[in-house]
Amino acid sequence: MDNLLDYSYEELENLVVQMGEKKFRTTQLYTALQNYKNETEITNLPKSFLQNLRQKYEFCPLQIYQKYESRDGTIKYIYKLNDGNIIEGVLMSYKYGNTICVSTQVGCRMGCKFCASTLGGLVRNLSAGEILAQVLCVNKDLGGLYNDRKITNIVLMGSGEPLDNYDNVVKFLRLVSSEKGINISQRNISLSTCGLVDKIDLLAQEDLQITLTISLHAPNDYIRKPTMPIANKYSIKELISATKRYFNKTKRRVVFEYTLINNVNDTFECADELSNLLKGMSCHVNLIPLNEVKERDLKATTRKRAYAFMDRLNSKNISATVRRTMGEDIEGACGQLRAKILKENKV
Repeated sequence: MDNLLDYSYEELENLVVQMGEKKFRTTQLYTALQNYKNETEITNLPKSFLQNLRQKYEFCPLQIYQKYESRDGTIKYIYKLNDGNIIEGVLMSYKYGNTICVSTQVGCRMGCKFCASTLGGLVRNLSAGEILAQVLCVNKDLGGLYNDRKITNIVLMGSGEPLDNYDNVVKFLRLVSSEKGINISQRNISLSTCGLVDKIDLLAQEDLQITLTISLHAPNDYIRKPTMPIANKYSIKELISATKRYFNKTKRRVVFEYTLINNVNDTFECADELSNLLKGMSCHVNLIPLNEVKERDLKATTRKRAYAFMDRLNSKNISATVRRTMGEDIEGACGQLRAKILKENKV
């Protein structure tokens, strides 16, 4: 069954007219959808129209299944999709507003060794509307409306590799930033990729103003390949070249994520090599002490060592910061809580 949130305003207008309704019904329906209302909550549309829609289309493709709040205020959401699959997301509150981390796939096939999302492999892609539903559902949960939203920023950094679900993700970016909808500025959206070079080049041509975030996690292929299988297809040299092409096309500064793993990629030698790799680029390095996954044998760097690594980069004129750890007590890392729930057969 098709999902109404997959439709842009213009596509929805065509659907409304095809069903024999007046065009003005489009605004009423679109507003209700952006406020994440199901057919029983919509009171300003004819019941016959709603019944006809319900026979062919889904209104709300997911619901909040469980919610966990951390001591630091971070909220972990477990969503249940209409087909019974589950995905997860995280809401993080900062001084500048609320950031939601959304999933783009059920599971992931990239196989990164430090990520729990990939433990069960890829189940399926999410549609554009299912990705959008995560934003709208949490906005509603926080008491927001489409024109009085509580969500200010989005990161595509939950379960799944966004560029492995390219068409749906690009459509989501256009839907979520539509002036007729929840209208979140593209400049407040970050997309994180493990490095699908061909898709980075495609993304550069989309005329989007999002921030591209590269999951790098190593200064060379020798270290990167054992933890990130994508490195067997695309070398770091190819990835950095694609990143430079992206910047030249979009003029948007690129962020490099670098998860620090004890005795793997956290030495000063690695910092120096990383500095040489990124020298002269308009970029920022986001250092992340590993959020340990029980099923893996990788260990986290100490925060003292993380700050020393940061200082080493800064001394070589590479902009770098250490990310504040959030949600550790609610298993906030990508895929951790979903994996636990699946293992316990709660769904």
